[in-house]
Amino acid sequence: MKFDTKVVRASTKPDKATGAVVPPIYQTATYVLEEVGVDKGFDYTRAANPSRQLLEEHLAEIEGAKYGVCFSSGMAAVDSVLKILKSGDHVICSDDVYGGVSRHFNNVLIHYGIEFTYVNTSNPHEVEEALKSNTKLLWVETPTNPLLKITDLDAMNKIAKSNNLLFGVDATFATPVFLRPLEYGADLVMHSTTKYLSGHNQIIGGSIHTNDKEIFDKMKFIQKTIGAVPSPFDCFLTMLGLRTLHLRMERHNKNAISVANFLQEHPKVSRVAYPGLKSDPGYEIAKEQMSGYSGMISFELKGGIPSGKHLMNNVKLCLLAESLGAVETMITHPATMTHAEVPVKERHARGLTDGLVRLSVGIEDETDIIEDLRQALKEA
Repeated sequence: MKFDTKVVRASTKPDKATGAVVPPIYQTATYVLEEVGVDKGFDYTRAANPSRQLLEEHLAEIEGAKYGVCFSSGMAAVDSVLKILKSGDHVICSDDVYGGVSRHFNNVLIHYGIEFTYVNTSNPHEVEEALKSNTKLLWVETPTNPLLKITDLDAMNKIAKSNNLLFGVDATFATPVFLRPLEYGADLVMHSTTKYLSGHNQIIGGSIHTNDKEIFDKMKFIQKTIGAVPSPFDCFLTMLGLRTLHLRMERHNKNAISVANFLQEHPKVSRVAYPGLKSDPGYEIAKEQMSGYSGMISFELKGGIPSGKHLMNNVKLCLLAESLGAVETMITHPATMTHAEVPVKERHARGLTDGLVRLSVGIEDETDIIEDLRQALKEA
């Protein structure tokens, strides 16, 4: 089965009871047992639910994974992976990681005795330099949020395997349409299903995918024990969004390339970060391991933070919003929005300046998106 067909169909089959093409929503918490110790595979929705199971199987097929486990948010998925570790363990993490991840690591998990070192994973030497005797996990985000840094996953896999590290990849920005990290040796892949996978600004969710049965069993145990699971209705909505994922991503990618080229040539823009530009530092690696560059762009105006804010306050089509990966074009100021809780000194050290603007390019007509930015930049 070709990839595009998997996106639409995967393991989804008409409902056995009625023949319904769209599977029903199993909006229930409890299931009646046939007799003591005998059930139909479900007893309590925190442990398993038919709607969630369908989504997990569908996502796994798209990712090219044997197993999938869904959670109530991307952060719940990340936290569940970290629960595999124990006090005294050390984690090497991409420095330009989503602010919610570093916030969780730095303000919550450190109190449980887990250590973290942040490095530019685009540079394998920095990863090797950060290794310790107690390093257990290599956590990579590619492309990163919000600077769109690209990490060579083959290089990371070699480091992880030679040092017996668990190798996890957050591929939310790329989606399985453009990148499938398991093919490059990753032990597990995380997605915020809130973003491109559902694609319509309707739900919050997350998922973990792996080919390793031991990791899967641990994730299922944590999922059941903690109970951070998506509702049956959220799973249903995610399934609806998934069926057009390949088509949406093609349009996101096409539009983003046009917008990035426009921004790169604009006299008020000092720099553009987009792995689809030949001038981007990550272009060659992205071209090699990805089949597209997705719809995320970051750029900085020459006027710094005042110009950035002025731009975002003058757009008309682009929506000033914190999220990304939906059909609508959204614009964000990371320093005061998505990464506001990252300390200023740390943000600046990572290259996340006060004037940086992040753009999630939607699937509207590309000329309308560009014209909106053009008129807003004129005002800036």
